Amino acid sequence: MHDSTVTADERLVEAATRRASRRLLPLLMLLYFVNYLDRVNIGFAGPNGMNAELGLSATLFGVAAGVFFIGYLILEVPSNLLLHRFGARRWIARILVTWGIVATVMAFTPNAGVLIALRFLLGVAEAGFFPGIILYLTYWFPAAQRARATAWFMAAIPISTALGAVVSTVVIQNADGLFGLSGWRVMFLVEGIPAVLLAVVVWFLMTDRPAQAAWMPTDERDALERRLAAEAAEAAQTGPPSVLAALRSPRVLALAWVYFGIVYGLYALGFFLPTIIKGFATQYGTTFTTVGSGLVNAVPYVVGLVVMILWTRRATSPAIRVGVPALVGGLAIPVALYLSDPWLAMVAVTVCACGVLAALPGFWSLPTAYLTGAAAAAGIALVNALGNLSGFVAPYVTGALSDATGSNRLGLWIVGICMVSAAAVTWGLARSGREA
Repeated sequence: MHDSTVTADERLVEAATRRASRRLLPLLMLLYFVNYLDRVNIGFAGPNGMNAELGLSATLFGVAAGVFFIGYLILEVPSNLLLHRFGARRWIARILVTWGIVATVMAFTPNAGVLIALRFLLGVAEAGFFPGIILYLTYWFPAAQRARATAWFMAAIPISTALGAVVSTVVIQNADGLFGLSGWRVMFLVEGIPAVLLAVVVWFLMTDRPAQAAWMPTDERDALERRLAAEAAEAAQTGPPSVLAALRSPRVLALAWVYFGIVYGLYALGFFLPTIIKGFATQYGTTFTTVGSGLVNAVPYVVGLVVMILWTRRATSPAIRVGVPALVGGLAIPVALYLSDPWLAMVAVTVCACGVLAALPGFWSLPTAYLTGAAAAAGIALVNALGNLSGFVAPYVTGALSDATGSNRLGLWIVGICMVSAAAVTWGLARSGREA
């Protein structure tokens, strides 16, 4: 009797998570698509008129690209605690409105100083969005289904980078002069407005918890609530008991370093791949139109999307799920620097992108299995905030080293080292038995 009850509950939980996936994940993917595009579209603006018009050196461009993450770091934990208190629907809608306004105003930036200030404010406005969604997924998906749900949500990264590369470059090339603005300014304008519009969609369509889901059958909803409550109780027995304990946890800090190393590769590619492709003209004698450059920039992320989904389905232990792709990606990026053929270099860059993207969804199953309640809100936000410091460090260091040496080589070597170190820490946690 007991076994049949468990089996019935399992079936109800699976049906509930499938229903939640169909209802919630497309909206969350769309939100992250717009979020990530607004965060990295400066990478397309820079080499396509913005740097020249505003007088930005590679170092200043790196500062403008990376200062976003300083504001992001300052408010990440408080923002996630407020989301935990007030609910995802209200708080995510608020975030969308504020970041959309700032992203749109960037179209009218008059100089480098204002651009840097607006990028900082964009980080302040966006703080809490990504860790808020990761926390939100723990409200809806049990551990067994969470990695796959996270992978579908994070599929918006390669989609936004691939499709965004094409959209951004098409706008820059074809909308130059529209409203009396340069093409890169029009791009900021048309890519900032959707965030404000989506706030309305979130307000009416997002459901905070399964208990409030009138669109889910009662038996499925109850079974899902029971499963999530049981997992939260189990995590509460082993995880940090309070917000302060989560912020001081050595395991949380170790996970923050793993995330730092993985995301270092993501942002180095996101901000500088368009510039690297543009540099093919001098390095290899290969030239592309603006849109052609966008299409080439999209290739690593299209391949990475496929690899990410397949890898999440097949890989099991954290050492394999996170460590292997981080190691492969870290070894691949320096290889790209020493290949004499531009297309072979793109293969190496694509392997790096695949490594980064395959590691990300599996990574987020680690802290969410260890943290619950307000401690989860704080711990997830801290991991994301410290990890995303690489979003400041990577473009700044890569740009400064490019200015100092006249080459991207040393900066991208550091990308590889950071990613390999992330793999090493993951394996260290696995061997210590802390991450089973």
